[in-house]
Amino acid sequence: MPKSLTKLGVPLGIVLIVVMLVVPLPAVLLDLLIAMNITGALLVLMVAMFIHKPLEFAAFPSVILVMTLFRLALNVSATRLVLLDGYAGKVIDTFGHFVVGGSLIVGLIVFSILLVIQFVVITNGAGRVAEVGARFTLDAMPGKQMAIDADLNSGLIDEEEARRRRAEVHAEADFHGAMDGASKFVKGDAIAAIVITLVNLLGGFAIGVAQYGMPFGDAINTYSLLSIGDGLVSQVPALLLSVATGLIVTRSVADSDMGSDIVGQIFARKMPLRVAGFGALALCIIPGLPKLPFLVAGGVMLVAASRIDDEVAAATAADQAGTAGELAVSPDSPEALVAEIRVDPLGLELSADLIDLVDTRTGGDLLDRVKALRRKVAGELGIVIPPVRTRDNLELPPNTYAITLFGAEVARGEAPRGTVLAIGDFLGSLPGTPTQEPVFGLEAKWIPAELRHQAEIGGATVVDRASVVTTHLSEVVHQHASRLLGREDVRLLTDIVKRSHPVVIEELTPVQLPLGEVQRVLRSLLEERIPIRDLVSIFEALSVRAATSKDHDGLVEAARAALEPSLASPYVVDGALHAISLEPLLEQQMLEGLRPTDQGAVIILDPDLAQRVLLGLVQAAQAAENGGVRPVLVCAPQIRSAVRRLVAPAVDRLPVLAYSELGAAREVRSVGVVGAGGVHPALAAAGA
Repeated sequence: MPKSLTKLGVPLGIVLIVVMLVVPLPAVLLDLLIAMNITGALLVLMVAMFIHKPLEFAAFPSVILVMTLFRLALNVSATRLVLLDGYAGKVIDTFGHFVVGGSLIVGLIVFSILLVIQFVVITNGAGRVAEVGARFTLDAMPGKQMAIDADLNSGLIDEEEARRRRAEVHAEADFHGAMDGASKFVKGDAIAAIVITLVNLLGGFAIGVAQYGMPFGDAINTYSLLSIGDGLVSQVPALLLSVATGLIVTRSVADSDMGSDIVGQIFARKMPLRVAGFGALALCIIPGLPKLPFLVAGGVMLVAASRIDDEVAAATAADQAGTAGELAVSPDSPEALVAEIRVDPLGLELSADLIDLVDTRTGGDLLDRVKALRRKVAGELGIVIPPVRTRDNLELPPNTYAITLFGAEVARGEAPRGTVLAIGDFLGSLPGTPTQEPVFGLEAKWIPAELRHQAEIGGATVVDRASVVTTHLSEVVHQHASRLLGREDVRLLTDIVKRSHPVVIEELTPVQLPLGEVQRVLRSLLEERIPIRDLVSIFEALSVRAATSKDHDGLVEAARAALEPSLASPYVVDGALHAISLEPLLEQQMLEGLRPTDQGAVIILDPDLAQRVLLGLVQAAQAAENGGVRPVLVCAPQIRSAVRRLVAPAVDRLPVLAYSELGAAREVRSVGVVGAGGVHPALAAAGA
């Protein structure tokens, strides 16, 4: 069906329904619309029976409203014709004479029975089920969302599947809420049918006798049969919609349609069929009851029970054969082998006694914290880290957790059960196990959880176990962010930028730089813990630089220049930047020893000199950190990247900035000068 027709058809139809409420219709057109009403209700009932789950018919509440309005408009049109002309078309006339045999009493009784079936039985039951279903669905939403988050954090599903499941949970809640309201339409429609029929009866009597001068008996016979016919014509589709509503709200999620489920589940076991069959045969011994109907019914049940044995045995044998085939084939199948060799980019392994950290029943919230960590890292670094696969590892010592990167362990720590980590200088009076804080190496102690308040009073910083694990995981992610940025991740980032800045991406890749080179540049930035959130500025700088040179170091420095205002800001405290610098003579030696390589420029120095320089940098950095400040190493722009490669193995946490990258600091305070002989005390504070 053309999209434009489906887009305009329903709104146009609703407008025409409203027009029907005020504009008289000819009898021929009314017959056609009544036929469409009955057929449409039958179609809705069939759709309700053949869906597998309620959400497959998510438009059902709106369908109920539209068809109820359509049926009421037909009632109004039929009432107008009955009262004005004493004739409302062949369909209503046939229902009033042929269906009920032309008898007013029979018609009223049949109409009343249909009303009782619809209003008292089906509508009330469906309304109650819809109300309870809506309440239970809303109450279950938080639990379902937590289960989705847990599967996402443990790596069982990816981000796209998590979004799909969350959308399905919200859609299910919206559907059941709408069904709760839609059931009220069905109930109101049944009440309206009673009122409209009574109005037709009384109005017809009055008009026939007072306006047309008809005898009382003729008026009753004419208008009552037409009113009953109109009521029956309305009640048939109303009953079909009520049944469809009951089927939808009582339908649970299944793998097949309702008919297959009902037949399959009723005839799945032979014992109930045998009992029902013998019970029907037993009724034959009651005097006066006809024997043939019960013999036929009981015989059918027993024959069905006898056939189930063969079918169940065949199905069981087929299942066993299929299972045996799977067991024989699955270990060597490509899917199984791929699953065996696949490694998780990021993993968190817990010893058996640390499972309480992820057990929500005992208050464990580690999975929620890991989920929040992924959002935090995305906001800080500009990358989306892969889901953290959390699992137990029986080979780990007690109280131990391990962080893995692509299957290899990169960090390990402890989180004894029933304790908290107290960090401070005066912990001797507190009982517990001395340790070191896993990120910064500070002196700490695992103390009993009940002593938390006492430790805080003593001036210690107290951290719970889940926070310790999450902080350690965060540090590992920041250290290895460059390794976690894969080629597909870069493609995703470029696609996101392309949506808002298509020209930037079209000029950069693949015209000037392949995606692999862009990945190398972004990884180099992440290795120095530089966020890549401002991808537009980075890509614009790379595009300009690549037009003249594709040297890797040059591309990285161009990207850094684009991010220059934010390079020093993480290390500025109260407008001051604490810097370690190099002696001018040492910088000159480094500049003379600069050599290009395939991996970028490196500095060739005498081994003894290089050792003294690195030792001096380590001492200067430690002295500054002990003084409560975080230092940076500043040097000439020409040697910055090479100096970073030189010092990274010894002091990876020491940022290396060029003199031109200190613009974010109002003041630069020297905390040490490193020369050929090692570190010297801070010579002076230099204004920025």
